[in-house]
Amino acid sequence: MSSFIIETPKEFSFHQCLHFLNRSPNELLHLTQGEQVQKIIRVHDKTILFSIETDLQNQLVVSVLNQRTTATLQQAICSYVTDWFDLKTDLKPFYALASKDPKLKSLVKKYAGYRIVGIPDLFEALSWAIIGQQINLSFAYRLKQQFVQSFGEKFSWKERTYYHFPAAELVAGLNPASLLALQFSRQKATYVIATANAFASGTISKEQLSLLTFLEAKERLIKLKGIGNWTANYTLMKTFHYSNAFPLEDAGLLQAIRRQLNLSAKPTLQQVEQLFKKYKGWEAYATLYLWRSLSE
Repeated sequence: MSSFIIETPKEFSFHQCLHFLNRSPNELLHLTQGEQVQKIIRVHDKTILFSIETDLQNQLVVSVLNQRTTATLQQAICSYVTDWFDLKTDLKPFYALASKDPKLKSLVKKYAGYRIVGIPDLFEALSWAIIGQQINLSFAYRLKQQFVQSFGEKFSWKERTYYHFPAAELVAGLNPASLLALQFSRQKATYVIATANAFASGTISKEQLSLLTFLEAKERLIKLKGIGNWTANYTLMKTFHYSNAFPLEDAGLLQAIRRQLNLSAKPTLQQVEQLFKKYKGWEAYATLYLWRSLSE
């Protein structure tokens, strides 16, 4: 085992990000133990298992567990981790806006350093968003667990099993019946397989979307079967870290706003849009902290 350091911004809390990573016991794509997380990724067709924890200087300590660390491997892991925890985004402008809002000010202070824990793989992000459409989070995680266990690649290390998210090429060849057996609705099974086909055929890719503007990328995603405004915004928030991505219709967001503002009824979409005008350009992070408040 060999370790190296990834420096982090001052406005970063690994503890807060771990809270998010710990939110379901059915999560299979990473393993948390105390203040450490373990994950596998592919680097040049090899499965790499690494762990992350913090030191006293709030730096991330990364340990590669199943390979000797080379400069190339270290660079690949650094790139992934930086993307995973959105370490490049400067949160100071958002915090300055939040300091003027009594409600969000308290949330930012309480959860300081919380960042968008991303989904660097675009197919995984879209599939997870489709799985989560119009169902509660607990059931969504159970569906994801069954999907990953059934079709994801397994990797064993010291009596533990780790998983890769199912490959688009494999999912593209599935029959909807194989997902219906996992309790997917027929509609979700159709959407996930259609999305996989779009990746397998080259119709869409992360590389293609990375060359587009936010609005162009959103329009491109919405052209896919089963991808609407919420799913597109959620994906652009989680995979590309667009701070202006705004999953306006999100049920959790509406619930959080209702609780924070002590409203007697769920806010309308027009009320939410009006409320978020003060966070123009930072809608994703305002949403993130409101989501975080739901665990109180």
